[in-house]
Amino acid sequence: MDQLPKRPANYVPLSPVGFLPRANAVYGDRTSVIYGRVRFTWSQTYERCRRLASALLRLGIGKNDVVSVLAPNVPAMYEMHFAVPMAGAVLNTINTRLDANAVATILRHSEAKLFFVDYDYVRLASDALKLVAHESGGAPHHVPLVAVIDDVDTPTGTRLGELEYEALVSNGDPNAELPTLTDEWDALTLNYTSGTTSAPKGVVYSHRGAYLSTTSLLLQWGVGNEPVYLWTLPMFHCNGWTFTWGMAARGGVNVCIRNAHPASIYSAITQHGVTHMCCAPVLFSILLEGADGDDAKLEAPVHVLTGGAPPPAALLEQVERVGFKVTHAYGLTEATGPALACEWRDRWDRLPLHERARLKARQGVSVLSLAHADVKNADTMASVPRDGTSVGEIVLRGSSVMKGYLKNPEANEAAFRGGWFLTGDVGVVHPDGYIEIKDRSKDVIISGGENICSKEVEEVLFRHPGVADAAVVAMPHPRWGETPCAFVVPSRDNKQHAGVVREEDVIEFCRKHMARFMVPKKVVVVDALPRNALGKVEKVKLRAEARKMISVPPQQKPKSGKTTSSTTTNIGGRGEEQMVAHVMALSRL
Repeated sequence: MDQLPKRPANYVPLSPVGFLPRANAVYGDRTSVIYGRVRFTWSQTYERCRRLASALLRLGIGKNDVVSVLAPNVPAMYEMHFAVPMAGAVLNTINTRLDANAVATILRHSEAKLFFVDYDYVRLASDALKLVAHESGGAPHHVPLVAVIDDVDTPTGTRLGELEYEALVSNGDPNAELPTLTDEWDALTLNYTSGTTSAPKGVVYSHRGAYLSTTSLLLQWGVGNEPVYLWTLPMFHCNGWTFTWGMAARGGVNVCIRNAHPASIYSAITQHGVTHMCCAPVLFSILLEGADGDDAKLEAPVHVLTGGAPPPAALLEQVERVGFKVTHAYGLTEATGPALACEWRDRWDRLPLHERARLKARQGVSVLSLAHADVKNADTMASVPRDGTSVGEIVLRGSSVMKGYLKNPEANEAAFRGGWFLTGDVGVVHPDGYIEIKDRSKDVIISGGENICSKEVEEVLFRHPGVADAAVVAMPHPRWGETPCAFVVPSRDNKQHAGVVREEDVIEFCRKHMARFMVPKKVVVVDALPRNALGKVEKVKLRAEARKMISVPPQQKPKSGKTTSSTTTNIGGRGEEQMVAHVMALSRL
């Protein structure tokens, strides 16, 4: 057995980039990308990527060089997922909702050699580059080359520097010899975490990990041949949960839209026959608002993969009635996107809606690219009982886990322990082996010695007919140490409760639906929850607000005739009109 060596004929390094030449050979005449009036076939996409890869090589971009891009879901963003690694370089997609300082921090930390900027983000990029230049004392080798991505459908003429994306593609040589991947452990992409609980970290994906994650997700989600995929999830988020490469693997159509507005989404679904899309649960409410009346129904089902907090049962029922078939998942940047998927069992279809919603809200079983996923006591590393109530930290092991954090050995030592990757998320394992996330470890509230998962309290709050959004954090309590404090956003749609949410009513609702020790001692009504650049709730800000408050039950307040719940506040400065702009980035997967 040991006398059978690896040969070029039987051993080829795994890489999702290999899906593109196959798509060219197998699906060459099929549509690959749709953007406005622009259409490309897979043969055209393959040629454009080869041209861009050769242009990058001419610019001196080579192995392990970082190429950053600041762009929405446009064809150029899609093409760079293949072209950059085809040149041997590492792709770094930057969140378009970051500020100039954050973008500059990423450019400095990654030591990017080339920076592609969509025309809509020239001012943001320009401000970030000034910060980079100032920090480096003006040393030119610390500031990346810049290339503008003009609109391929309707060019604007916007420029920042001398390089322009389409010109690079046009001048590239599709027949140029490109580097050959020799080690599947080589870096493929660099993604930065959102910094929800700490400073953003640079997460490095390998070719092998991305390949395995892509194929396992396609299989577990049941993506068949020739799907039509609508890009409502940003490609900058975990490389679009690997579906950038996945659509090439299945010969699918990538329908690109710059913004996830309801009108754009429904128009794309109708016009192009969309079959699949990914999104955060908050998008469901927006889709319902954009639906054409209460009896709206899609002509054909659209399969939706979602992550983050599970949607309330009533919302899930409405969404599925419209024609969206929802699958719930869980993941994080360090796991190359989804790590758990709620694989659906046929027998569950016969259950009542509320029971189906409860099962669908679970994050599920490990994706196929993982060797194992478990819930363990973080101190002893012993697995928790499979009883659905014993909590522990979700841990992962497998090839789709990141290579590590770039230039951060301390964080790597903390994240990898005993042969596992520690996610920092708290969960339980149900008797059937399905995992359900309960909280971030630092979001667990310890009240009188009892552990309270903020997510469980939030799930009850979402069931209140007058609550559209909610977040729960710990606030100081003179007797119990900590106690839950709820921040809620009133619903604008419910005719009976629209805009009218009172603290005492919410607390009474909670008393009826949860253990008494879990009931929030304080409820604050706000216009909107503060969110970071990925749309995740900034609980750090909410905790700061909660620390200013004194935990006094509402019935003990002075009878002044006024309560703080009769008015709303805006913590973090994000109004409702900004929510749609953040939808594409929402979710810890």
